[in-house]
Amino acid sequence: MRHVIALDVGGTGMKAALAGADGELLHQARRPTGRARGPEAVVEGILDFVAELRAHGERHFGEPAAAAGVAVPGIVDPERGLAVYAANLGWRDVPLRDLLAARLGGVPVALGHDVRTGGLAEGRVGAGRGADRFLFVPLGTGIAGAIGIDGRVEAGAHGFAGEIGHVVVRPGGAPCPCGQRGCLERYASAAAVSEAWAAACGDPEADAADCAKAVLSGDPNAVRVWRTAVDALADGLVTALTLLDPRTLIIGGGLAEAGETLFTPLRDAVRRRVTFQKLPEIVPAALGDTAGCLGAGLLAWDLLTSTDRTEESA
Repeated sequence: MRHVIALDVGGTGMKAALAGADGELLHQARRPTGRARGPEAVVEGILDFVAELRAHGERHFGEPAAAAGVAVPGIVDPERGLAVYAANLGWRDVPLRDLLAARLGGVPVALGHDVRTGGLAEGRVGAGRGADRFLFVPLGTGIAGAIGIDGRVEAGAHGFAGEIGHVVVRPGGAPCPCGQRGCLERYASAAAVSEAWAAACGDPEADAADCAKAVLSGDPNAVRVWRTAVDALADGLVTALTLLDPRTLIIGGGLAEAGETLFTPLRDAVRRRVTFQKLPEIVPAALGDTAGCLGAGLLAWDLLTSTDRTEESA
């Protein structure tokens, strides 16, 4: 059975699958990145993992994987196949595509940015399915974005497209590790809400999920923290939809797990801010933590499709 390897590398763990042509996940596996042992060990762990997946495919499906797609965090150069930089993994300028291709016997390998890859999956087979233009915004430790256009995700001229978390929504506000002040992710990420709620309630272990529960119970401090985050998020999203005019706005990540505790006030806040802009449909992400893996599989199948077309035209 023809299949591909799909791998989503996170800061602490890796999710992998063997995916069929219809997107079905034929085999799934997980393992830690081992980042405590250093970037070289992380890379070697990735290579060993894909080699095991290739062997599994040979044993169970009668042939090795036809291609591989890999999603990694940080700065990525998909054209050159470089994992340029990832603070949480410690690597710089790793020629990951070539290393993977060599370990896999020369099959084609696609390398993608984790958020854009997850956005690709949400756009094609998830919450944005059928939308010609969408924006995927996961609210996690930080905030990033994936700009979907006609079934693909825009990387930008230098690989930085979609970095909505570093749109300044509160000029002169909280300092951000990027060097600016007042960035959106300093106010509306799951990490920012966790930090603000821990300070407000006096419990250093409290997080954004706890804040959402306290909002439902009517805690005024929780309501204040939540409203601050929602207002900042709405400001950032209106800037994005003014620039991009998406048909669908997909919100994912840890903060989106609050459901309508987030989406009801967020939709209202965005609606109050738009003037001439068309209001997009604002929906929760559908694929959860499988989005990156599914997207990596789509990248791999796209490689095979383009190769097949080239051979047919030759």
